Amino acid sequence: MAKTYYFVGIKGTGMASLARLLHDQGNNVCGSDIEKETFTQGPLEKAGIQIFNFDPANLKEGMIVVQGNAFGDDHPEIKRAHEMGLTVLSYPAAVEQQVEKFTSIGIAGAHGKTSTTGLLSHTLHEVAKTNYLIGDGVGHGEPDARFFVFEADEYRDHFLAYHPDYAIMTNIDFDHPDYFKDINDVRQSFEQFGSQVKKAVFAWGDDENLRQLKLDVPIYYYGTSDRDDFRAVNIKRTPAGSTYDAYFRDQKLGTFTIHLYGEHSVLNSLAVVAVAYMEHEDLGAIKEELAKFSGVKRRFSETDIADMKIIDDYAHHPSEIKATLDAARQKFPDKEIIAVFQPHTYSRLAAYLKDFGKVLSTADDVFVTPIFGSIREHSGKVSRQDLEDLVPGSHDIDMKSLGQLFDFHNAVVIFMGAGDIEKYEDAYKEMLKN
Repeated sequence: MAKTYYFVGIKGTGMASLARLLHDQGNNVCGSDIEKETFTQGPLEKAGIQIFNFDPANLKEGMIVVQGNAFGDDHPEIKRAHEMGLTVLSYPAAVEQQVEKFTSIGIAGAHGKTSTTGLLSHTLHEVAKTNYLIGDGVGHGEPDARFFVFEADEYRDHFLAYHPDYAIMTNIDFDHPDYFKDINDVRQSFEQFGSQVKKAVFAWGDDENLRQLKLDVPIYYYGTSDRDDFRAVNIKRTPAGSTYDAYFRDQKLGTFTIHLYGEHSVLNSLAVVAVAYMEHEDLGAIKEELAKFSGVKRRFSETDIADMKIIDDYAHHPSEIKATLDAARQKFPDKEIIAVFQPHTYSRLAAYLKDFGKVLSTADDVFVTPIFGSIREHSGKVSRQDLEDLVPGSHDIDMKSLGQLFDFHNAVVIFMGAGDIEKYEDAYKEMLKN
C-alpha cells in the first residue's frame, strides 16, 4: 500500500537518499527545503519528487512527516504536523523502518562510511536485490529486496536508533569534539550500537578501540595481519589499482582486484568480501563487481583540465587527509601533489592542530583557505595561521588569490574539506578552462 511522505529538509544528503529510496518503492514523496541549489536537488527532481519552499500550508492529511536532523520541533512545519496529528518520524526512525524489513548491513565509523557503503551497495546490488542509502545523496529502493545497506552515523548518536543484522565498523576516532567528551565516550557509543546488531560485526583489526569491543554477537576482524579473521595478503598496489588474496582464517576466498586507491580501499573491499561470504553469496560474482566499481561522489573524484589533474575529496580529518594523500601517491607516483585544504570547524581544527600539520606536510605544496565555521560555531581560539605555522612553505589562499595555483603544471591539485570547498575548486576549474 503506497504511503505519502513529506520530508522537512529534503535536500540534505541522507534525506535525499531516503526520499529516493521510498519513491523507488512506490510511495508518494515530496518535501521542502531552502531555495539554494544543492547537488542533491537534480536527482530528486529527475525522479519526479516535488520540492517546495518551507510552508506549513504544504502539509496535508494522511502524510507521514520525516524530520531532518537539522530541524527542531520548533520548526513551523513540524509544529503544524503535530497540530494536525500527523505521524512525525525522525530521519533515523524512518531509516530503522527499512532496517527491520530486510537483511540489513549498517556501516559505521569515523572515516570511510560513505566509500564502504557505496562499494557494498554497488557489489551486492549486482548479485541480489539491494536497497541502499549512501551519504552522498544516492538512494535506491525495491519493495522485494533481499538486502538493505546504509550508513550508520555516530554523530549525536544517530546510529543508536538502528538494530541491523550486520554492522561494518571501519574505525573509531574522536571526530566530533562538539558532541563527544573523549575517545572513550565515542567507543561506548560504538559498543552500544554493536550490542544492537543481531548477527555479526565486521571490524577493522588494527583499530585498538574496536579491539576492545565486548559484544554478544561474533566480531570478525578484517585487515592485513595474522590476528585478523579476514585477511588481505600479497597486496600489490599500482597506478591501475590494487590486487590481493583474501583469506578467511586458513581458507583462501580468491584473488580480488579494485580500481580504487590507497590502503583504506583494500580494507573497505575486504569488508565487502566478508559480508558476502557470511551471506553465502557467489564470491566469483562479487569479484567481478568489485573490479567494476569506480567510487562515490566527493571521495577522490577526478577531473582533467589542461595539463592538471583535479581531485575533489571530502577529507576533513587528519586520518582522512592521510588516506587521500596516500591514494594520490599510489595513482600518480610521478606527479607533484598540491593540497588545498579548508579547515572544517574551529573545534575540530583546535582538537587536531598538530595532526593536521603533520599529515599536510606530506604533500608537496599546501594552501589553506579560511576556516569554514558551522551553524553552531562562528569563531574560535584557533586560526589558519596556527596551522600554516606547522606546515613549512604553506600559503594562505582565498577566492581572490586562486591565481597562485597557475604556478603548477602537469600536477595534481586536491581540494579537501567538508564545508564549501567546492566554490574554490569550481572557480579554479573555470580559470583553467579560460
